[in-house]
Parts: sequence; C-alpha cells; structure tokens
Amino acid sequence: MVMSLDFDSAVFTKDIIEVADGSESVVKGGRDLFPLVHQVFAGVKQIGVIGWGSQGPAQAQNLRDTLKGTGTRVKIGLRAGSGSIDEARAAGFTEDNGTLGDMMEVVAESDIVLLLISDAAQTELYPEIFKAMKPGATLGLSHGFLLGHLTSAGDNFPDNINVIAVCPKGMGPSVRRLYVQGEKVNGAGINSSFAVHQDIDGKATDYAIAWAVALGSPYCFQTTLESEYKSDIFGERGILLGAVHGIVEALFQRYKSEGMSQEDAFVNTAESVTGPISSIISKAGILAVYEKLDADGRAKFEAAYVAAYTPAKEILQEIYDDVACGNEIRSVVNASNRYDRFPMGQIDGTEMWVVGEAVRADRNDADIPLNPTTAGIYCATMMAQIDVLLEAGHPYSEVVNESVIECVDSLNPYMHHKGISYMIDNCSNTARLGARKWAPRFDYILKQQAFTALDGNQPMNWSLVEDFKRHPIHDVLRVVGKMRPSVDISFG
Repeated sequence: MVMSLDFDSAVFTKDIIEVADGSESVVKGGRDLFPLVHQVFAGVKQIGVIGWGSQGPAQAQNLRDTLKGTGTRVKIGLRAGSGSIDEARAAGFTEDNGTLGDMMEVVAESDIVLLLISDAAQTELYPEIFKAMKPGATLGLSHGFLLGHLTSAGDNFPDNINVIAVCPKGMGPSVRRLYVQGEKVNGAGINSSFAVHQDIDGKATDYAIAWAVALGSPYCFQTTLESEYKSDIFGERGILLGAVHGIVEALFQRYKSEGMSQEDAFVNTAESVTGPISSIISKAGILAVYEKLDADGRAKFEAAYVAAYTPAKEILQEIYDDVACGNEIRSVVNASNRYDRFPMGQIDGTEMWVVGEAVRADRNDADIPLNPTTAGIYCATMMAQIDVLLEAGHPYSEVVNESVIECVDSLNPYMHHKGISYMIDNCSNTARLGARKWAPRFDYILKQQAFTALDGNQPMNWSLVEDFKRHPIHDVLRVVGKMRPSVDISFG
C-alpha cells in the first residue's frame, strides 16, 4: 500500500496533486516565495552549513543568495586543516566576514545546523555534534543515512532539538547550477523531498519547507526520514548509478560480439541512455520512449523489456531488502573503515570508458541513435525499480523522483557531459560504494538471464508489455512533469 502523508503549514500554501489512485500534498516553489522564506527564518540568526562536499557548496550558496538582505547569516563549519577551506573562501565564505569557522563552534552557535558531511563522517562524529548543539536548535539532514545508522546502533537523536530533512533529488552541482540558471526564470531548481522527524516547537515543518524553497526546488513533497534513506540508498544502487553502469557494460560487450565497432557499441549504449532516452523521458515520460519507435523498433524494445524486467527486479528487490534491514548501511560503514588500507579505485581505465572519452569528444548529439534494445532494457530496469518501491509503500512523488526525475533531469545530463564512469568515480562515497558493489550483479544477471532469453533460450512473459503500457506511473509522471525545472540544466 502506498504511504499516505499530509502536513500543515502556517506559512506556505499546500497544493493537492492527483496521482494514480490517490492524492498527495506538495508545495510548489519559486522565487516569488522567497519573501515567505524570509518570514520563516526571521527569528533564525544563523544557519550553520557543516561540510563542503557535494551538497554543502550548493546549499550554502543558494541559501546565502536567497537570504541576502535579511538578518539570517549562513556560516560554513569545517574541521581545522580541511582541504575544503580554500574552496569555501573562494565562494565568499571567509573568517573575516564571519561566515567560515571551526565545525564544532559553528554547530554550537547555530540555530539551524545543516549536517552535510559525508555519511561515514556522520556516523563517526554524531555524538560530538549532538552534544554541541544548543537546546531548541534544529538539526537538518539531506539524507536519512544517519537515522539508519542510529537505528542499527540502537541510538537516537537528542529529544531537545528539531530534526528535519530536505533532500534534493540531484547532486549538489545540479542544485547550484539550476538555481543560478533560474535567476531570471521563476521555479528553476531541483525537486526536493522534506521530512519532519522530530518537532519540539511547532516550527519544524515550516523550517523544512522554507529550506527546500530557498534551495530553488520547483516543488517539494513530504516523506519520512526512514522512507527517504531506504529509497535513496536503494536508488543509487539501482537505476541512478549501479544499474545504469551494469546495463551499459553488459550491452557494450554484447554489441561488440555482434560485430559493432567499439565506438558504435559505446554510442548505442551509454550515449543512447544519457542522450535521447533520457531526453525523451524527461520531457514526455517513459512510455514515450516506446512510442517514438517504429514498428520494428517497438518489437525489439518489447523483447528487450520482457527479457530484462524480471532479472532486474530480482537484483533490485535484493538491494532494497539489504538497505531496509541495515546490511547496506553497515557495509558502507565497514568499507569506510578500510579506506586507509584499501582506497577506492577508479573505474575509468577500462576499454569501454577509454573509448567513450574519444567518442564524447567527437560527439554530434543529432547522430546518437535511440537504440530500441538498449531502451527496452533501461526502461525495464527503471520500471522494475518503480515497482519495488511501490510494493514497499513509498509515496508516488518519492518513487518518480528517486527512479526517474533524478536520473533524467540531474544525473544523466552530467553523465552525458562527463561520462557515466566520471559520475561513478565522483559521487558520494556511499553512492560510489553501492555502484561498485551492485553494477557487476546487473551486468551478470543480464548476460545470464536477459540475453539468453533474447537469444531464444528461455521463455518470455509477454504480458509484461501490457503491464508496462497500462502502468499508473505514466499518469503520475504527467502530473509531476508539470512541475519539472523550468529550464534544462546546461553546461556552457
């Protein structure tokens, strides 16, 4: 059963959207709402942004720009000797203007503490951070990982603080880039979920929504911190990173074995996914990929979809179960403890990614094909992920953002610009670990089950095609698609 959530705000207007067999309450963002953000934060003297990783720079700069001219200061907190100090200074956060300081000092003096350090650092430092926070302050998270760790460790948040979350559905550079692009276009940004885990003073919901709107989110939707970390960690290991990596690696080898050159195999796999497939889904939805194909292409798409859906879902269900029971969180913590002996390696030195670098350098987007087999397998995996989340009860907005919108409006455009391997090597450590762990599983199961079915060695469940065409997620995407960023992300 899909989770049903509702919230009340003393400041922001709640919009009701009809999705599939129910409705959801959301807040539509936009720069015209910035005065309401100022109103909510009027009594907040300082927002401390702790950390300067993926989300830290984007969120700190967006908040600073949104709150310019108000009495609320945005201050960065970093550990002494941090390699990020110079980057923060270059962005205008300095000791001289009172917007850069020692991590624990910033935690102790801030009314709202946005904890944006790495997941591993959170598990190490949270006792000290909790102790430093002043009573009545608000702890803000952009990922539910810490809750998952606390649950696994039998620990809790302090009971004298608010605990909220705002989780942009895109990497930090996307959060900043779209905010800047949208300077003159109302509503440009990355969608966010928000959660209120602990509310001690009745202000937590408005703080969370104001934070999301201040980041530039065109719309924000409610979730729970538990639901967020389960869907987010799962999604990274699924279609966002791990699955797409495994899919294109498997197909690259298959197409080469069928006689394609290395270059053509790359174009028909990675380039097709991050180019036309993602662009169509972004603007018109998943079903539109199928509808864009001619009769022969649709037949190939259907065969690939039917062959891949069940194997992909098998791996995705295993991932979800491992996240839900805490195994995946413990795996990340254990891996972090091994970094000094076994630093994480790069994946971009293998044949596919070396070839891809040259292909991208000579790219003409108009020449990238919408490969029907690649499209069928990619869409089958995306739909399987959607079904795993829906069966686990996640709300529709969370499902489409974690499985579709974050892919096609944030991560895949960056992959198209810099390469899938670049993304795998430069995302958060939690995501990098997950992609490395699960991508080979998708690669293997496609080769062992999906490809053998395509080659006629296994029976095919053709009813999956009609299930795909009639799936309620297509209507959900049409509704939510009206609230997509008002500009496409660019890399000029």
